[in-house]
Amino acid sequence: MEQIHIKLGRNLKMIRQTRGLSLDKVAELTGVSKAMLGQIERGETSPTISIIWKIANGLRLSFTTLIEEPPSEVAVITKEDLDPLLEADGHYRVYPMFPFEPTKKFEVYSVEMDAGCTHESEAHSPGVEEYILVSTGTLIVEIQNTSYTVGPGSAVRYAADQPHLYHNPGEDIVRYDAIIYYP
Repeated sequence: MEQIHIKLGRNLKMIRQTRGLSLDKVAELTGVSKAMLGQIERGETSPTISIIWKIANGLRLSFTTLIEEPPSEVAVITKEDLDPLLEADGHYRVYPMFPFEPTKKFEVYSVEMDAGCTHESEAHSPGVEEYILVSTGTLIVEIQNTSYTVGPGSAVRYAADQPHLYHNPGEDIVRYDAIIYYP
């Protein structure tokens, strides 16, 4: 399976060229430097999740549009076959299970957070919603300075077009699935 940063670089370059955008224009739209964008397109760096979100939001794309492979008719996905996106020194792992498809308008991730890990997410595009389904551990989701505690077998839904934070307050790993809906 192709490494995720290689897919990201190829997809970013294709999207940029299809839209007739220069690296300078993409840098202006995303807030990511021209040098970093060039390195990403050449597959020379593996950017953080936050950088990928900046690019996705600036170009008004879903996150997985940047990292997906062409879909097949039937897809059986196992986490072991995916390269996770890592943040917080590897304590926050995101597995893109089902990438965004324009006809479906959503994407699905499987997420693992180690004990004590916190992840801050920037606001997504207007109208984007997140659905979080916790399977293991307890997750705290903070939105507009209000904390919501979500345990195993529970879920939370919220407008993701505002900054939000995830925190694992426990001593064990938290596992949850995230569905991101794009209007």
